[in-house]
Amino acid sequence: MEPEEIKSAVDKAVNPVMTAFEQFKAANDARLAEIEKKGSADPLLDEKLGKIEKRLGDFEGLNQKLTLAEGQAKAAREAADRIEVAMARIPGAARGGGSPGEVKQRANDWLRSVVSAHTLGIPNLGAEQRKSIEDAIAEYKSLNVSSDTAGGYLAPLEYVREIIKGVTEQSPVRALVRVRTTAAKSIQIPKRTGQFAAQWVAEQGTKSETTGLAYGLEEIPAHEIFALIDISNQMLEDSAFDMESELRMEAEEQFAVAEGAAVISGSGVGKSQGVLVHGSVAETNSGSAAAITADGVLSLFYGIKTAYARAATWGMNRSTIGAIRKLKDGDGQYLWSPGLANGVPNSINGAPYVELPDMPDIAANAYPVVFGDWRRAYTLVDRISMEFLRDPYTQATGGNVRFIFRRRQGGQVVLPEAIRKLKIAA
Repeated sequence: MEPEEIKSAVDKAVNPVMTAFEQFKAANDARLAEIEKKGSADPLLDEKLGKIEKRLGDFEGLNQKLTLAEGQAKAAREAADRIEVAMARIPGAARGGGSPGEVKQRANDWLRSVVSAHTLGIPNLGAEQRKSIEDAIAEYKSLNVSSDTAGGYLAPLEYVREIIKGVTEQSPVRALVRVRTTAAKSIQIPKRTGQFAAQWVAEQGTKSETTGLAYGLEEIPAHEIFALIDISNQMLEDSAFDMESELRMEAEEQFAVAEGAAVISGSGVGKSQGVLVHGSVAETNSGSAAAITADGVLSLFYGIKTAYARAATWGMNRSTIGAIRKLKDGDGQYLWSPGLANGVPNSINGAPYVELPDMPDIAANAYPVVFGDWRRAYTLVDRISMEFLRDPYTQATGGNVRFIFRRRQGGQVVLPEAIRKLKIAA
């Protein structure tokens, strides 16, 4: 989504989000009052709160785009370019007639309308974009297919050249951390491991050496991720799809999934090291053995140094975002705050957050929340972005072609004090 499209979407979302949040606060306050008075909440209030929370959750996708606007915009531009290239190959694209320039303009207008309809919904389109969609629908319906002789033979069943796929949740963590490229098997980063302390001295006192200053090296090796897929020769020959391109897209997607999971919980043995696994990353207890609390979240917020807090971002999964949305501080103010009205991301105690699907759910002894300056805390190293090998020989006797994808990268926590995790514990 382009920056202007994000702004347009934000403008349209402001009133619904603010209205839903006010309703959410009223319903949650009533629920808390019921619990305090009777020991349990009215089921109708819980149901109402759930519906409002779902409405707020519907805008989390937009908030994610706003938080990571630059990365999201680049991905959207690349996707739009691929669609435009594909459209240029369709023989019937110039069916409406006109000069090549007019055809191209019409195709571009239609493409933008389709993208906007997908991201914003048809009711939220402008008049011109809605007309482009309606014209396409009208043209499709204009052919009489009620019977074969009246036109049905001219309107064969449509084979949609698109594979139905379930959503694969990918982590946006790469946009949070520092990324470096290397041509070597690993990188070494100098690191200060100790500091000296300044000393006071009398007017004619003796000055002694101040010790403690020390340096070391942080080494990040490049590990390997791979995927090996066998496809039959007949499928490659007969498929209506470009299977090689399809496999490339699948590999890129799954490598991104593996990368995101490793940054959060990787063991560091043969793979990247995770934030939750690093032994020097400090933790804050939530204050409850089985739940997340406002005091725990605030303690986590103030548990890191001010210099890191200025650029810090919360990381958690979708269900944890919903749980934190209900929390209030000691003054009765909600920790979660909508920021779309001011054109900034939603925040938790004033700091932005991102949805990381690889973070664990709230449970005893789990770490559902991480907070800190990710860029200073974690470094990813890319050695080889993607290598593709088509092997028609190894599986030739079985009638298959083997496709091998590999990528070399590594990552680990380089400054543990810049980030902190929340543990569900009393």
